[in-house]
Amino acid sequence: MSQKRFIYKIMKFLNKIIFFFYREYKLNLSGVQDILTNIVFFFVSIFIFIFSIGPDKETISLVGVGIVWTLLLLSSTLSIRKFYQEDFENGNLIIMHLNGFSYGLITILKTVSHFIFVQIPFLFSIPIACILLNISNEKLIYVFTSFTIGSLILSCLGSISSSMNLMNQRNYLLGSVIVMVFSVPIIIFSVGIINLEENFNSLINILIGILLIVFAINPWASGLC
Repeated sequence: MSQKRFIYKIMKFLNKIIFFFYREYKLNLSGVQDILTNIVFFFVSIFIFIFSIGPDKETISLVGVGIVWTLLLLSSTLSIRKFYQEDFENGNLIIMHLNGFSYGLITILKTVSHFIFVQIPFLFSIPIACILLNISNEKLIYVFTSFTIGSLILSCLGSISSSMNLMNQRNYLLGSVIVMVFSVPIIIFSVGIINLEENFNSLINILIGILLIVFAINPWASGLC
């Protein structure tokens, strides 16, 4: 009986998690215009950079990866305010907590949800961006790899800064500034992966190490806020 009760609790808990992601899916589907706005901002900014640099393809190709990562960072910060704000204002965070989710677990689930519904759509935009910025196909796999790891780090940083914004209702720019400051090492190593291909494994390991550290700190810091 005790084993059946344990299995029942596990299945009930998994159903809660599945319902959580279904709810996140519905919310993001209803707010798909925000995701499209982020992607449009990303491509418009690319065109502005291209017009600013000029028609020299070699120069565009040389700085293209840095431009992509800078714009991905700026586009990600646009969605920081909605990370927890709406659920905080309508009381859903309290309801989820009373439903058996600790604030740390809520943080992890929200971070994964942000990565799936906000960051992954940018993955489909990267090939087009690489074509516009004359980035070679050989470097495309490096951009994909660095962004997959780096975007999850950005989601964790966005979670922390967004939870801090709940304590500071007057200045929402503070969270964006925090994300941008702590994202500098991510951009350095991510761009280094592409420009220094011989150091690919070591730089990837550094990015994974940063991810593990930030992912471990995120539930504690965000849950506390």
